[in-house]
Amino acid sequence: MIFRQLFDPQSSTYTYLLGDPKSGEAVMIDPVFEQVRRDAALVAELGLKLLWTLETHIHADHVTGASLLRRRLASRVALGRQCGAEGADRLLAEDDVISFGDRRLMVRATPGHTNGCLTFVLDDRSSAFTGDCLLIRGSGRTDFQQGDPKAMFRSVHDQIFTLPDGCLLYPAHDYRGLTVTSVAEERRFNPRLGGEIALGDFVGHMNNLRLAHPKKIDVAVPANLKCGRPDGDDAASADPDWAPLLYTFAGIWEITPHGLEEHRADVQVLDVREPDEFDGPLGHIAGAILIPLSTLAARAGELRRDRPVVAVCRAGSRSAQAVTILQQAGFTDIANLAGGMLRWRADGHSIEGGSA
Repeated sequence: MIFRQLFDPQSSTYTYLLGDPKSGEAVMIDPVFEQVRRDAALVAELGLKLLWTLETHIHADHVTGASLLRRRLASRVALGRQCGAEGADRLLAEDDVISFGDRRLMVRATPGHTNGCLTFVLDDRSSAFTGDCLLIRGSGRTDFQQGDPKAMFRSVHDQIFTLPDGCLLYPAHDYRGLTVTSVAEERRFNPRLGGEIALGDFVGHMNNLRLAHPKKIDVAVPANLKCGRPDGDDAASADPDWAPLLYTFAGIWEITPHGLEEHRADVQVLDVREPDEFDGPLGHIAGAILIPLSTLAARAGELRRDRPVVAVCRAGSRSAQAVTILQQAGFTDIANLAGGMLRWRADGHSIEGGSA
């Protein structure tokens, strides 16, 4: 199975991508609005078709990317029936099944953090995705959104701790850089829920946490009750419109040689090779500005800020670094020429200099 654990540093949220390599079908658990470009790029680069985005619960600390992914990739949205959200393609309940290729996720209701919390268990019970019900050596909060420590205690002990000892548990958040745990570990070592801790111990602990409310709760909860449609989301998620660009999982916008040819008059072409390469066998694009990568940080001011920049090198590696340098210098409309001069020439576009 294809498996990727992705992270949003602002909200400390984990997003999970699961794919069936034979069919190419995939699901994504707990996507984050601000990371949709990244996640969509990964789906494309792995050659997957995203069937479903799944929510473990209505998040209070970030807006889900479910609706935006549905718009971009034609995926469908599924979340708990008890969440009270509108706009989902499917409302899930205990024992429902989500299929992708030959694999399945089994739905277990695990309320306590919120009424609609779900845990998704992989068909062979080797992994489970626990949302905010059970965290690594901890648990989700129970002091808002219909939180109930008694319900959470029962959810963990009846629905999660009954899985095989070796079942790996993947939470929706971690604030210490921890990535995965297991049923056996949490049953033994979880300081809130493990060992001989009884219901009364847990309730007393949770009722005295005295935590501040999440900073984004007033934005996140209303948006997530609509499957992730915050005010102004069109502007926030708009792609650059100065040329046809592709966002990569590496976090860089790329343009094809054909796209650059069509928009050549509208952009600055920045060649970051060395002078002997610029005048060497591969030649260069007519009108390109030569600033070797080693001097770019100091010479970025030679580029105009009111016109987009397309960075070029031999094969696309140095120019990708040039994009990062220019971003750090405050440039916004920047792209990398995919494949560099090698692809530009292979595609038959004109050059200055060079050899046959």
